[in-house]
Amino acid sequence: MAASPTSRPPGTAVFFHAHPDDEALLTAGTMAMLAAEGHRVVLVVATSGERGQADISPGEALGEARMAELRKSAAALGCSRVVNLGYGDSGLAPGGGIAEDRPPNAFIDADGEEAARRLAEILTEEEAGLLTIYDPAGGYGHPDHVQVNRVGSRAAEIAGTPIVLEATVNRDPLLRGLKLVGRFYPQLDTRAFERAYASGGEITHRVNVRRFARQKRASMAAHATQATGADTRTLGVMLKIPHPLYRLVFGTEWYVRRGLPSGTRLRHPFEVPPQG
Repeated sequence: MAASPTSRPPGTAVFFHAHPDDEALLTAGTMAMLAAEGHRVVLVVATSGERGQADISPGEALGEARMAELRKSAAALGCSRVVNLGYGDSGLAPGGGIAEDRPPNAFIDADGEEAARRLAEILTEEEAGLLTIYDPAGGYGHPDHVQVNRVGSRAAEIAGTPIVLEATVNRDPLLRGLKLVGRFYPQLDTRAFERAYASGGEITHRVNVRRFARQKRASMAAHATQATGADTRTLGVMLKIPHPLYRLVFGTEWYVRRGLPSGTRLRHPFEVPPQG
């Protein structure tokens, strides 16, 4: 299929995530869109997510299950390649922050330069024109997400990857929605989200992915270990949303590209910013 008129000729986009299921939440629609346009889409994860919450006990078995789910998600999105860098899932301390009981090979403890060079080898091999990472705060602050920003930024420098986008969420409508919900659930603490992700003014790319809502939903559904086991699991709740509403709520994916003029509003990951 021909590339979008706002995009460059078909090339390769590498999506770098910390754990399986992160791609479903933040970038799945964009991945499906690029694959449909003829771009090569490569999904790289730093860990297998073996310390995630699930009915399966944390450890190797959970990691294997989550990698199988990741491959299923990638197939639904049209990915050409899936790579796991093989670092240990750093986990998350109660209340947030770095867990003390993390494994010896935890991603957060990895040599940043070595990890960056491993990712850079993939970027170079794929001749990638685009890399997605997270913002410096890691979205909501997960240590592995923060490390994705550090490692990914450096890898792009090494490989000379021209476009680096930070996958994020527009926190302005998110906060409005949470505050509305908070009227009915006073116990809901929204303070953690007041600095999470990015404000609308920081966002440079607003990608309309409504046409790919079914692929995004299939990507989420692939991660069964992360969608079951509790009524409040984020993925589980999202998958219960009726499709028309789901398409509306999850129809936009947001990115920040550093160094662009304030107020830049682009609609496609490969779109060339106006000059001058």
